[in-house]
Formats: sequence, structure tokens, C-alpha cells
Amino acid sequence: MKKNSRQEAILQLIEQETIGTQEELMQRLASLGYSVTQATVSRDIKALKLVKSPVADGQYRYAAVKQEMQDISGKYYSILTSAVLRADFAGNMVAIKCYSGMANAACAAVDHMNSDRIVGTLAGDDTIFVLCRNEADAAEISRLMQTFAQHTGN
Repeated sequence: MKKNSRQEAILQLIEQETIGTQEELMQRLASLGYSVTQATVSRDIKALKLVKSPVADGQYRYAAVKQEMQDISGKYYSILTSAVLRADFAGNMVAIKCYSGMANAACAAVDHMNSDRIVGTLAGDDTIFVLCRNEADAAEISRLMQTFAQHTGN
């Protein structure tokens, strides 16, 4: 019960505040009466599949995953956080740069998302091209893939 309550508090905190580090999250949880260690916070972040998203001024904040990410199994989520280096888009196309040899696995993970925004994908050794329905969809898929890159510190 306490774990579920704590994780719900984490989701509320990151929705309402800009929290960019585990230390900040620990402090905010402590102010709400939750005594937690860094290891516990780390496990909660992983269990909740939180990602670091960029905000203005070059800072990052924890954010809950978007709907597309909620459809990704743990296996595919792990592949994307391990493979994606960066993403960008032009028009309705997204280019996702991956570590050498990892684009095919990452492409399978993107396909597994079953996103209505995506028409199709094509992978090489270290690059994935994603054909989206329109430029707005490409911008959102690019942003989503960039969160995976931020998650790995790239």
C-alpha cells in the first residue's frame, strides 16, 4: 500500500513541479512524509517508466511517459533507451540515430508501438527513418524518441 501511495505521490509531484534529479524528488517526498532512499526512488522511477524531458533553459525534468510509450513492453522500452542517440524530423519524416548495429532492434520497438501517427519505418545499421502522417506527428515522434536519448544521457 505504501509503495502505491508513494508512486502516486511521485506522479503528482512531477506533474505539478519541475523536478530534475532524484535528490530533488527525495526531498519533495520527504516533505510529504515519505522517508525514502535514493535506491527506492530509482526503482520507482524505473517502475513508473519516468523519462527526463527537456524544458526551457536547457534543464530537464522527470515526466510520465506519453501514450505511445505506455504501449511499449519493458523489453522494447529497454531497447529504445539503450539504442537511441538522437532524433530529428523534416516534414513528415523522422530520422532516429542509434548506436551501430542497434537500429533494427530499435525499429522493431518503434513498430511495436502501433502508433496511429506512424505510417511505416525503415532501418539500416544505425539509422531509422519513420514516415509519419503529417509534420505534427513527426514532431511528436521525434520528441518522444529524443526522450529515450535523454534517458541514456545522450
